[in-house]
Amino acid sequence: QVQLAESGGGLVQAGGSLRLSCAASGRTFTTYAMGWFRQAPGEEREFVAAIKWSNGCTYHADSVKGRFTISRDNAKNTVYLQMNSLKPEDTAVYYCAADRNPTGLGCGSSRLARYDYWGQGTQVTVSS
Repeated sequence: QVQLAESGGGLVQAGGSLRLSCAASGRTFTTYAMGWFRQAPGEEREFVAAIKWSNGCTYHADSVKGRFTISRDNAKNTVYLQMNSLKPEDTAVYYCAADRNPTGLGCGSSRLARYDYWGQGTQVTVSS
């Protein structure tokens, strides 16, 4: 049974930083791709970043490129999302997700439907 547990959310002022963690368990994840998504109140869930566990290749949404960085720690089976220069519009629940069969030569998918497993989410609130 795959389990994903997010942590690290909280309240931060605009311009501040947070690091989210996603602890993965229940499988060997070396062939997976992992993603971070977010959902603001009244909005659809949107892609933030993805990483291929096997080679560390990454892919970031344009809205966070240069501010957020996805990474992974193989020894800890954990994926991180380092968020810098936070803006009020980054306020959302952030979800970790796992794609057990990533396709192609890319670094992970931005499509929600590709992901097989989801965490419960962690709230990030950025005050102005």
